Amino acid sequence: MKLKLVYILLVLTLNFSCIEKKSTEKEVKNPELVISLKADTLKFTSGIRAIFQDSKGNYWFGSHKEGVSFYNGKSFEYFTTNEGLSDNQIRSIQEDKNGKIWFGTAKGISAYDKGKFTTYSTNFNNPRYEWNETNGDLWFYAGEEDGINRFDGKNMNYLIFPKPKNENLNNSYGVTDISKEQDGKVWMATYAALFNYDGKMVNIFDNEKLNLKDNELLHIRSVLADSKGRIWIGNNGIGVLLMEGNSIINFSEKNNLIDPTSTRRGDKSKPGTLEHVFAIEEDAEGNIWFGDRDTGAWKYDGKTLTNYSISDKPSKPMIWTIYKDNKNNLLFGMADGNIFKFNGKTFEKQF
Repeated sequence: MKLKLVYILLVLTLNFSCIEKKSTEKEVKNPELVISLKADTLKFTSGIRAIFQDSKGNYWFGSHKEGVSFYNGKSFEYFTTNEGLSDNQIRSIQEDKNGKIWFGTAKGISAYDKGKFTTYSTNFNNPRYEWNETNGDLWFYAGEEDGINRFDGKNMNYLIFPKPKNENLNNSYGVTDISKEQDGKVWMATYAALFNYDGKMVNIFDNEKLNLKDNELLHIRSVLADSKGRIWIGNNGIGVLLMEGNSIINFSEKNNLIDPTSTRRGDKSKPGTLEHVFAIEEDAEGNIWFGDRDTGAWKYDGKTLTNYSISDKPSKPMIWTIYKDNKNNLLFGMADGNIFKFNGKTFEKQF
């Protein structure tokens, strides 16, 4: 009887030991093999915020509230926080030189490699002020804070933005978009200002530098450095700003695409206006495309602006993202969860 009791205690001790070990592994967020759900169709309904095609030709779709879907040309796999994602709202998708896929979410960064997720959190307690002390080509949203995340291959570095002197206390420096020039310069859009990093120093473009009027509020949602060296800045309220050399203009206003009665804030805009621009992309022919929250897609060919209605759901016309894939197809991620492709004349549902 005594021996039996000792055996039971030994078994219980081993079991508790295993439980404690598993708990520690989960705490440090070691990567675990992911088992995902599969389907024949794309089933997101909360909106497509990010589209990416990897080096193998697979597509990754990031949703507004439902995680990520992976499409290999045959079926769709789904990943959420249950499978290891930091959060189910996906802000960006990238691939590094080793083929690892990176997801910028609303709450941290997740990397997917060989069936496993690894999570990286932002170290707000140890921010960097000297940007040139870090390196790396991967940049990420870092919450509604005052900086941006940069991965150096080993660590996630939190870099602080040098705020403008005329800081707008009613606006956030949370990163909304990132675009890279061909020479490696990085443009970082935040709600309150635009920042440019050339590898040595950070340049600030605030209300004053962007020639805003007294009644205009900077609320940037998108930025694009195009192939001609122009910088396009999409705002939620005052339309598109265009930086070309030393010239900065309100592109929407110049083309009479801001309604005279507009409050130039977040109010719903009238048809035929370009006031709330959440996405900008350049196609293979050099045309610039804008995705407006209320009025659909706009194409600028250097001379003429053409407006297109995409979604067949008038209640959800918003374009969250525009993406040029590996075969130069232009894909539009919509607020209703659908993805459309522009075929040169019209839009057809792709996913």
